[in-house]
Amino acid sequence: MTAETDHDLSREPVVAHEPSLRSGSIALVLLVATGLVAVAIGLMTLGRAQAQPYILGILAVLAMVGLFNLFAFAAGIIRFVDRNLDDPVMGRIADHAFDGLAVTDPRGHVVYSNAAYLTLTGASSPQDVRPVERVFIGNPDVSEAVFRLLKAARERKRQQEEVRISGQDGSQGRWLRMRVRPLGTGKREAKYAVWSIADITRDRERQEDVFQELQHAIEYLDHAPCGFFSVNPAGELAYVNATLANWLDHDLAEIGSGGLKLADIVSGDGASLLSSIVAVPGEVKTEIFDIDLRMRTGKTMPVRLYHKLAFGADGAPGPSRTLVISRARDERSDPDRAAEVRFMRFFDHTPMAIATVDRSGNVVRANARYAKLGQALGLDNASKSIFRAVNSRDRHLLIAAINQAAENQADIAPVEVALEGTKERWGQFFVTPVDGGENDAEAAIVHMLETTERRALENQINQSQKMETVGQLAGGIAHDFNNVLSAIMMANDFLLNAHKPTDPSFQDIMQIKQNATRAATLVRQLLAFSRRQTLRPQVLDLGDALSDLTMLLRRLIGEKVKLDLIHGRDLWPVKVDVSQFEQVIVNLAVNARDAMPDGGKLIIRTANVNTEDAGKLAYKGMPAADYVRIEVADTGTGIPADIRDKIFEPFFSTKEVGKGTGLGLSTVYGIVKQTGGFIYVNSEPGQGTSFHIFLPRHHAEPEVQVEQPAAATNGAAKETALGAEAKPRTDLTGQGTILLVEDEEGLRALNARGLRSRGYTVVEAENGVEAMEVLAEQSGGIDLVVSDVVMPEMDGPSLLKAMREKNPDIKFIFVSGYAEDAFEKSLPEGQQFDFLPKPFTLSQLVAAVKETMAKQG
Repeated sequence: MTAETDHDLSREPVVAHEPSLRSGSIALVLLVATGLVAVAIGLMTLGRAQAQPYILGILAVLAMVGLFNLFAFAAGIIRFVDRNLDDPVMGRIADHAFDGLAVTDPRGHVVYSNAAYLTLTGASSPQDVRPVERVFIGNPDVSEAVFRLLKAARERKRQQEEVRISGQDGSQGRWLRMRVRPLGTGKREAKYAVWSIADITRDRERQEDVFQELQHAIEYLDHAPCGFFSVNPAGELAYVNATLANWLDHDLAEIGSGGLKLADIVSGDGASLLSSIVAVPGEVKTEIFDIDLRMRTGKTMPVRLYHKLAFGADGAPGPSRTLVISRARDERSDPDRAAEVRFMRFFDHTPMAIATVDRSGNVVRANARYAKLGQALGLDNASKSIFRAVNSRDRHLLIAAINQAAENQADIAPVEVALEGTKERWGQFFVTPVDGGENDAEAAIVHMLETTERRALENQINQSQKMETVGQLAGGIAHDFNNVLSAIMMANDFLLNAHKPTDPSFQDIMQIKQNATRAATLVRQLLAFSRRQTLRPQVLDLGDALSDLTMLLRRLIGEKVKLDLIHGRDLWPVKVDVSQFEQVIVNLAVNARDAMPDGGKLIIRTANVNTEDAGKLAYKGMPAADYVRIEVADTGTGIPADIRDKIFEPFFSTKEVGKGTGLGLSTVYGIVKQTGGFIYVNSEPGQGTSFHIFLPRHHAEPEVQVEQPAAATNGAAKETALGAEAKPRTDLTGQGTILLVEDEEGLRALNARGLRSRGYTVVEAENGVEAMEVLAEQSGGIDLVVSDVVMPEMDGPSLLKAMREKNPDIKFIFVSGYAEDAFEKSLPEGQQFDFLPKPFTLSQLVAAVKETMAKQG
């Protein structure tokens, strides 16, 4: 316990002083204790009666000392002092600190201050010391900062402010850094605030000097005769000097705001060169590049770059520093430099990727296109081997070519290989040896041209040619089958007419008829795929046509599959063959049903697609135009990617043997294509399949509207001819002379027999030449010619033209296994004829003849 009698801390600030060196001593305590023990022993020897007065006196003295200490402690004259606070080292640190220190109590009175505080606040003596707010009262430059500091002190928070104190009498001002914080974290200590004031004028002056030097350096750099720029790892221009900005015709302020990237000022693929430097952790690399920079106007200027790039310990690149030397003047002053500039332009701007490699395939140098290719393939900058750009399965081909070049072999065959990467890409490599020289580091020059688009186009053309070839084959087979089926169906009709339903063989004849009809259906599907069937297009609303099919579709797909029709608003009209369009929807619905054995949903959605939207779809082969889209989507098993390109091929089927002909989707494909539309499929295994059909929008024309009744009449006539067998008829007999021209002898005999059985006079001819002779010999004239289209010596169209020259009014019916369009284009315009597609029954033939004869009448 130490007594301080100098002054009361709560009333008067404490200035810098020498701290008391007094401290408690254990020797003094032992001395006092020994004295008291000695007195007690001495008193015991005197006896109780003699010692009693002395004992009472000693106790009285001790009581007076204790009472005095209690009053002194209560009055603050005596207090207990912590030994750490009385430490002379700690006291000297605070008293002699460079920064001014002061401690204020909750009322704002200064209870401690050091000498530096007195000096900084202008106090002449300890009695003149004032708190911070009173020192700078009335100074408008400091008042706001002091207010924030006082607020922080009251809230027991930390705060720092830097203020400038104006000098008096024109002298230079000072910069002060003022801080405030609580004295401690305890409840009592937190009420005291510790203030510190530091003179930072010199620091500020040094900062201003550095700033001025930096301004001068920037000014020197801006007006240097060469360009300079810096790029951050994100590829953004962090700095560009004024010289380079002037060269590129850019506003320096815009560049500094981060509005430009490196790719914006580098022409071609040059930016890829700068980002292709191989990373070496902890190293700084400087590379030289000869490239072209792009001006704001779009023009280019040749430059040489000294590109410096530092890598961190982890290999991450930092900001680059690049010096730019303009080489535009070299073209006029130095022919050698001009040639070098032209070569570098050719080298970097060629559409081929070029690189020189050593015997191991490591790239020694490369142009900008090769650097861009490496980035596109996802190769990191550490991948210096050219083999990393090639898929592993084809890598041996390029290795062999480079080995040949290393042996200085000439005429190395080009190598086309698959490139590395997530997407399928292809490239063709041309390898040539490096001619002699002392540079053994370079073994070969490799030129690479990407052939991905070319292969895709070749595959598309090959697929188209394959489909066309198969279509031609299917059409030819269909024609021959139609002749055979026509003979079978005609002979079958004769057998049915000769047998009653009660005859034992009648059911066998009906079985023949049913199988012949089924075979005719398959042939029609082949013709649909080959796009050689006869279509009777008419203008219709797809919404109405699909609504009419609803009941049929629900019966076809069954109860497990839910049908959902979503019609677009105000659908544009289209011009299609109704029956063929219905066949397209039915075939797709049946396939969707088979893909959902456990049930699901079949969605048929229609919508208009304008020209702009069609262009955005970017379907291959479909030009931008107005279309009506029909989407047929299911929630079935989906189509695997390996067979998705084969689904439209004829006889291709994933179903079990006996459960499909493989002509369903090929028929759909042929009908849509023959109509002038397009069909595409989107499918993923397990996620369903959606077919997108695009039919051209029909624009009505005045002349088409005028001829519409005639077209309707032709459609009705076809329906009458093809469906005559199902409609009730009273009389199919007739009179007249018919010239029957058919190169198939058996079929010709059956047709002639059938027509004669209905009362007609029939004259037969094997081909067109014989038919012309019969026409010349026939004295009674010919009322109607029923002719095949494809015949030896003279075909049907040639026969029509020859006969019309002699008799313009002669009537014609063409019968053929080919489509009407296959020969109609070879006829002169305005020629009138009727057409009956093969195969046909006897009743269909007689009905067509009677209708054509009636027109004549």
